[in-house]
Amino acid sequence: MKIKTGKGTISLMVLLAIWSVSAIASLPGLAISPILGDLNKIFPEATDLEIQMLTSLPSLLIIPFVLLSGKLSVGRDNLKILMVGLSVFFLSGVACLFAKSMAWLIVISCILGIGAGMVIPLSTGLVVDYFTGDYRVRQLGLSSSINNLTLVLATVVTGYLANVDWHLPFLVYTLPGVSLVLSFFLKRRRSEPEPEQSIQRRHKMIDRRKLVELMLFYFFITFAVLVVTFYTAFLVDDYKIDSSFSGVLISLFFLAIMLPGLFIDNIIRLLKRNVNLVSLGLVCAGLLCVGIFRDKAMLVVGVLCAGFGYGVMQPVVYDKAATIAPPRSATLALSFVMAMNYLAVMVCPFIVDILRHIFGTHSDRFPFFFNAALVLAAAVFTFRRRDNFTLGLDESYYKN
Repeated sequence: MKIKTGKGTISLMVLLAIWSVSAIASLPGLAISPILGDLNKIFPEATDLEIQMLTSLPSLLIIPFVLLSGKLSVGRDNLKILMVGLSVFFLSGVACLFAKSMAWLIVISCILGIGAGMVIPLSTGLVVDYFTGDYRVRQLGLSSSINNLTLVLATVVTGYLANVDWHLPFLVYTLPGVSLVLSFFLKRRRSEPEPEQSIQRRHKMIDRRKLVELMLFYFFITFAVLVVTFYTAFLVDDYKIDSSFSGVLISLFFLAIMLPGLFIDNIIRLLKRNVNLVSLGLVCAGLLCVGIFRDKAMLVVGVLCAGFGYGVMQPVVYDKAATIAPPRSATLALSFVMAMNYLAVMVCPFIVDILRHIFGTHSDRFPFFFNAALVLAAAVFTFRRRDNFTLGLDESYYKN
C-alpha cells in the first residue's frame, strides 16, 4: 500500500513509524498522575518538595531539550536525533519500573524528560519532512488526533494499572521502544526534498516576526483551555457532582481535541480565513458553559466545544510554523512553537492564582469566566484581522 505525500509516495510502514512518534509525544507525566495522591504512602519519608520536584522537574527539562532538538535538526540527520531521543526515553521508562526510592524516581524521570524533549519536535517535524501542501495539513491533523487519542487511552490504562501496583503505570513509558523499532523503516525510506513550488522554498531563513506571533498565539490558546484540565475537578466537587465525573469530562475534552484532526483539511476548506475566529468562538462558548451551568449535560457540551475549538487551531498553528521556514529549519521553527505548550502547562496554575489574588476571589468558576473573557476579546480582535497570517489564513498560506 502506497501513501501519497505530495512529494511522491511512502509505504504504510513508514507512515506507521511517523504516527508512532506522534502517539508518544504526550506520554511524559502520564504514568505519575494516577499515583500522585498516594506518593506519601508509597514513600513515607518523601518530603512535599520532593513530590513537587517529581512532577515539575521533568516538564521543566522538556522545554530546553525541545529547543535543543530543534536546533540540532538544522542541517543534520533528524533520524539520528530521533533514535537517540527514543532510546533515552525508552530506557528511562524501563528504569522507572525498578525504582525503589523517591530520589531515584526523580533522577530517572528527569532523564526521561530529556529523551522526551528530544523526540517531541520530531513528532511533527517528521510529518513536515515527508509531506507537503494539503497532504501535510491532513497528516498534521491526524498526528494531533493520534497524540490526543493515545493520551486518553493511556490515561485509562495507567489508572487501572495503578490499582494493581504503583510501578505498573510506568509501562506506558516503554512505548517508545515500539517507535524505536519502527524508526528503522524511516532509515530505509528517507524523505524527499521539498518541491520547488513549495512556499517553504521562498524562505532563506525563519520569518522571526511570524514565528513570535505564532508562539504567542499558541501559548494563549493553550493557556485558555488548560483551565479545563486543571480546574474541572474542583468545579465538579463544588457542584456536588460525583468526583469521577471530572475524569469523564477531561477524557471527553481530549477526545474533542482529537476529533477535528481527522478532517482538518475539510474544516480549513470550509472556514478559510475564519478558522481561528470560529474556533475561538467555540472555546469561549465552551468555557462559559462549564462556568455557568451545573447540569452534567451542559458541562459535557462545554468541554466538547472548548476541546473541538482548540483541536482545530493546533494543527493549523503547526502547519503555519512549517511554512515560515526553509525546509532545513522547519523542525526548529516547530520546536519553538511546541515549547509554548509546555510553558503554558507550567505557568497556568501560577497565573490563575495571581489573578485570583488580584481580583480577591477563590471561586472555582473564576478561571473559566476570566479565560472566556480573554478568548472573547481575542475573537473580536481576530474578526478585525482575519487576513493576518497568524489570526486568519492569508493568501500565501493557500499557495502550497
